[in-house]
Amino acid sequence: MTLITATSDRRMAEIADKVERGERLTFEDGVYLYRSDDLMTIGQLANQVNLRKNGKKVYFTETMSLYFTNVCESHCAFCSFRKDEGEEGAYTLTPEQMFAYVDQHITPTAREFHIVGGHNPHVPFEYYVESIRSLKERYPQVTIKAYTAAEIDFYSRISGLGYKEVLERLMAVGLESLTGGGAEILSDQYREKMRVEKAGIAQYLEVHRTAHRLGMKTPTTMLYGPVESIEERVQHILQLRELQDETGGFQVFIPLSMQPTSPKAGIRRRNSAFDDLKAISIGRLLLDNFQHVKAYFINIGTQLTQVALTMGASDAHGTIVQERISHAAGALTPAGISREDLVWLIKGAGRIPVERDTLYNEVKVYE
Repeated sequence: MTLITATSDRRMAEIADKVERGERLTFEDGVYLYRSDDLMTIGQLANQVNLRKNGKKVYFTETMSLYFTNVCESHCAFCSFRKDEGEEGAYTLTPEQMFAYVDQHITPTAREFHIVGGHNPHVPFEYYVESIRSLKERYPQVTIKAYTAAEIDFYSRISGLGYKEVLERLMAVGLESLTGGGAEILSDQYREKMRVEKAGIAQYLEVHRTAHRLGMKTPTTMLYGPVESIEERVQHILQLRELQDETGGFQVFIPLSMQPTSPKAGIRRRNSAFDDLKAISIGRLLLDNFQHVKAYFINIGTQLTQVALTMGASDAHGTIVQERISHAAGALTPAGISREDLVWLIKGAGRIPVERDTLYNEVKVYE
């Protein structure tokens, strides 16, 4: 018997029956859910799916965000992180400069470096290879999750190497997972409107396909906001689902709430909490072949993250040292959170906190 409260909405009841039977939802189902204002039913359905997959466990890791360069050849409309070479605030760090930063901020229990940055054409591909090699040699105990699919596409262009060769070079020096960014919305119309001057839809998917074929597990994202249509969001999710059917290499889906260009922007310039919870719940319902959906507190805040854990999310991201990209774009949330606070947040939602590594192996369960 379904967990969903009785509803006079026949279409929603049909979707609830599909969820109960474990049937795959369609494009039309996804659009209907996005157009519905019945957030409680959508959240209950997503919670039902998540409990079926993960029980009450909610995963997190201790991660440190690193940025070797903010110089970028692209001028994407949504990005406030990038700089031009020579512009005030632009930087490109040497490994030694990065070591100084890491040594100052790293904790003894850090498990992961999360590394992204600009598409800096003023340094060769070897710079990006050596950045990974140097970090791995100095901090061999820390997993390196680095570079978006768009960055891999950029390295392919500046090096003349194919995606497979680029990834193999990076894996040989310590790369263990890609980051999920660079997807934005997988729609040509959206990418033209937002001046996404980097890897296109086919390139994003092909990089992840190649990484999966090389045995790498990766996350993936969706950067949603007021620009794209509901149909474009659903199509984005279904393209990820299709690739997952093919490779099985995605570990987690991460909806990213687009931030305004200024921290002073009012609430009308931000996604609503209603929309943020929908993105997580509907992602959970459509992505039946994904194990996890993440509630990214950097974008939606800690309290909404706590609510999201009862509406389909099974990953609370983790502790972070100084996130910069969302905060450069106007995020008002904390740039990091302590392990103790994160455990408290998860337990407060009636869930079981589980510390994990990058590959979702359990490290410690906080009963």
